[in-house]
Amino acid sequence: MIQSSLDYRIHTGPGGCRARRLTGLGTGSGVKGAGVSLQPTNPVVINGGDTSCVHLLLELRSHMRELPSGTEVHLIASDPAAPIDLPAWCHLTGHVYLGPMEGHGGTAYGLRVASSPRETEITSPWRITR
Repeated sequence: MIQSSLDYRIHTGPGGCRARRLTGLGTGSGVKGAGVSLQPTNPVVINGGDTSCVHLLLELRSHMRELPSGTEVHLIASDPAAPIDLPAWCHLTGHVYLGPMEGHGGTAYGLRVASSPRETEITSPWRITR
């Protein structure tokens, strides 16, 4: 089981957001206790900090499974591989890579949740399940 300590904030409008730290999320588990309705026009911000890109992708995949199609996700990541790995992973899975995003106090990348993403293996975000 992969432990998550990523910050997960759901923006509710200009200047305000509802914040919640999610911990103990495993692959395929739900967003425990979120209790909010997400609108595809409100970006979800995930702060990955200095987590390595492989672990970021595993966490990102878990979170994106629980989000409605069309939801915009902004991933804050300092790993130098992120601008290479994220577009490739989106191409592989069917999610949409939106490019670099500003306004998060760090390097952030935008993605849009696909309606029918291709699933990857539990331990490898680079291998499509058959």
